[in-house]
Amino acid sequence: MIPRYTPAEVAELWSDRNRYAVWLEVELSACEAMEDAGLVPAGTAAEIRALGIQPDPAEIERIERTTRHDVIAFLTHVEQRAGAPARWLHRGMTSNDVLDSSFAVLLARSADLLLARADGLSAALERRAREHVKTPLIGRSHGIHAEPVTFGIVLAGHLAEVKRGRARLAAARREIAVGKIAGAVGTYAHLSPEIERAALAKLGLEPETVATQVVARDRHAAFFSACALLAAAIERLSTNVRHWQRSEVGEAEERFAKGQKGSSAMPHKRNPILSENLCGLARVVRAAVVPALENVALWHERDISHSSVERMIAPDVTATLAFMLERAASVVDGLVVYPERMRENLERSGGLFFSEAVMLELVGAGLARQHAYELVQRNAMAAFDGAGEFKRLLLADAEIGERLAPDQIERCFDLEHALRFAEVIVERAAASE
Repeated sequence: MIPRYTPAEVAELWSDRNRYAVWLEVELSACEAMEDAGLVPAGTAAEIRALGIQPDPAEIERIERTTRHDVIAFLTHVEQRAGAPARWLHRGMTSNDVLDSSFAVLLARSADLLLARADGLSAALERRAREHVKTPLIGRSHGIHAEPVTFGIVLAGHLAEVKRGRARLAAARREIAVGKIAGAVGTYAHLSPEIERAALAKLGLEPETVATQVVARDRHAAFFSACALLAAAIERLSTNVRHWQRSEVGEAEERFAKGQKGSSAMPHKRNPILSENLCGLARVVRAAVVPALENVALWHERDISHSSVERMIAPDVTATLAFMLERAASVVDGLVVYPERMRENLERSGGLFFSEAVMLELVGAGLARQHAYELVQRNAMAAFDGAGEFKRLLLADAEIGERLAPDQIERCFDLEHALRFAEVIVERAAASE
């Protein structure tokens, strides 16, 4: 994580200070569950809690330089602070009971931060989609004019995608909120499933179905994949913003603030830098998916090849995605839209985008579909080559005139009819889960 792309609350969540505080909470929750089971003297956890211990990362790291084991260094530090009652901590537990359960707590909390920001982006997209539900825009396929849409419909497509991404992340949050207090290889040799369930419930977690020495890493792979898909949704939106802002297109652009500079060399420049930044950051989030998948296959009951990976990708991915969601919402809220330019671009082809409507009208008049296609295409290609306006060419085509009256051809060039379901589409996106 670097400060430039890290929201403050995400940085705090993954800080060493908070991480060790969660470790302590896992140990105390397990201790309380063991007290209830009669394995630990009653009041042990309360006695330690009353001391108000705040683990010192610098001191733990100093101890770890000798132990070469982070959990032992942590437990040593807590024992130095808590004294005799600390001997009951970690009874029957293994390091990963602490590490995996605390990791689940941190991932679940980070997911909550991401879900709230996804809601913010959805709200921004929904507002702008409704605002421009009837703003005509040429649809493009392969980058080429296709048929008309509205800007609201386009934004509604992004809204629906972000909502799907949020739903995946919510599902991944449920799947990742799983820990273990099951001992060295998950057999409860010195504990019990009841102790585990009680301890994890205090942390808002469920027990792993079948733990080894670790929580199964397919859960984590699902979480990071969900993050990557949400980042991909932001990237697609950002790619469109970059296209709309191109000088030759000019249909929408990022807000350019007073005093902002676009280029050190060219004073006239207004660049889509926020959207370009989001496209770049999406690569960082997406890059975590393969390491997360590779973490699934650990040796036997466990190894630690996953550990170093997760220490890096978990803070980086969640911080970067949180930043992306905030920035994307800001881009959408501030997007400057040019309906007149959209209309100008729409009309550049002289109505060629009504070609399908004419073809279908010919089919309805009894012509074979492929023959109708050829008749319309020859006039479309002539219009492309500058032989005249598309509608005029159609009206002058004798073969088409045998099938369609002029008023039938005119009806095919009805933009409002083509876009009559725009509100339905936008509202469907707004109502989607």
